[in-house]
Amino acid sequence: MPHFTLEQPIRQLDKRQGGYYHLVITPEVVNQFEKQRATRLVCVLDQTVSFSCGLNHLGDGNFYIIVATQQLKKLGKNVGDPVVFEIYEDPNPLGVDVPDVLQVLLDQDDDARHRYDALTDGKKRSLIYSIKGIRDIDRQVQKILSFLNEQKAKKR
Repeated sequence: MPHFTLEQPIRQLDKRQGGYYHLVITPEVVNQFEKQRATRLVCVLDQTVSFSCGLNHLGDGNFYIIVATQQLKKLGKNVGDPVVFEIYEDPNPLGVDVPDVLQVLLDQDDDARHRYDALTDGKKRSLIYSIKGIRDIDRQVQKILSFLNEQKAKKR
């Protein structure tokens, strides 16, 4: 599994492009990953802050990963400050843990499992993030089933 350690200043996109803080990844690095630009990565900043991320196309042939403001604050870094970062393929292709309530539902409901397995990894992540903020288990299950039914209806 490729593993890269790079150093560069933290950059920020123009406001019209989202204004994200980011780090640039060259196509030469991206092409060494098995799934290339579809690869989910783990990024470690200054051997301190670790997070899952995906690659975004910069538009000039390069790619970038977004660095959240909270991650910069933990490091005490600002735009233009140099950062040493490591990137490697995330062993979890979703980049997030599947909540217990979702896993139990998928283990018990074959139809839900089939619809979930048909989703793209991005849709699976969206579902997981949408239920993480819900505390009530019954509401989580309702949200999961509603999401899966909406996706099924869109495929028709």
